[in-house]
Amino acid sequence: MTGTAAPNADLERAPDRSVPAVLALGANLGEPAQTLQSAVRALAETPGIEVTGVSPVAVTSPVGGPPDQPDFLNLVLTLDTTLSPRALLTAGHVIEQAHHRTREIRWGPRTLDIDVIVYDQVTSSDPVLTLPHPRAHQRAFVLAPWSWLQPEATLNGSSVAVLAAQADDAGTVRRLPTETSGESGS
Repeated sequence: MTGTAAPNADLERAPDRSVPAVLALGANLGEPAQTLQSAVRALAETPGIEVTGVSPVAVTSPVGGPPDQPDFLNLVLTLDTTLSPRALLTAGHVIEQAHHRTREIRWGPRTLDIDVIVYDQVTSSDPVLTLPHPRAHQRAFVLAPWSWLQPEATLNGSSVAVLAAQADDAGTVRRLPTETSGESGS
């Protein structure tokens, strides 16, 4: 399943060993921070998925879609999976639906979006599951969190960090400060 464009049947075939994949998650409606945490937990609890890394959260301006949307919270996670590419996509869709995702407006506001960015070395031109994700190389809201998690990561042979810096939306991505644990002020 590596190195060549995958016919539709290859997208259905589970690998004979665990393979790496990268997912991008985003939300800008409801309680995005809690939604992202819940989605990561749900993915980690999905049989056939082992989450191996979760990026810091990025706050980003919307790219495309209707004007006046709230900012998005985005993160990238890495995983090892024994699911087929299509089953991994379906698992993401099930989790989106559990978070009341609707698909009314392209690039519109949403409670949760989960995209498969890469799946092992599989390439696919399938219209439902194009691999690698067809616009990931242009989107700092995916690339920057990915580079924070895996500074040496590459996408189609190019450095993810370099692609993030060159993306049109690079100036709109900022790292959400992490909450520090400490003594309460009471």
